[in-house]
Amino acid sequence: MSKYPIEERNPGERQLTVRVLAMPADTNPSGHIFGGWLMSQVDIAGSIIAMQVADARVATVAVHDFQFEKPVHVGDLVSCYAEVERKGNTSIRVKVEVYAERDRNPHTVGRVAVASITYVGLDENSRPKLIK
Repeated sequence: MSKYPIEERNPGERQLTVRVLAMPADTNPSGHIFGGWLMSQVDIAGSIIAMQVADARVATVAVHDFQFEKPVHVGDLVSCYAEVERKGNTSIRVKVEVYAERDRNPHTVGRVAVASITYVGLDENSRPKLIK
């Protein structure tokens, strides 16, 4: 039996994978949420989909694109939506879109970042694994 739930993911099939509240400890000197914190959330969000597709552990191998479109503020509810862009023999490329809900108001949701990341599936010896 698989450790990870196997769900077929088709390109363009988006899934909410991470939802987190931006906290004061995550700010940069300008008072906005630190870009590295947001990048970490995006990497986690993308890896969730990649693990499901690979049916294995994964490692981040490339960040092809990461665009910060708007700042994230303390108190924003940050939601990361991930979808498979393409699947190779041992790798999965995932697109992650990030939205922020300002002031706990669902009418203030807007996209704040978008990224494209490649993960490689790993076998029990941490070597690239063939993805079915």
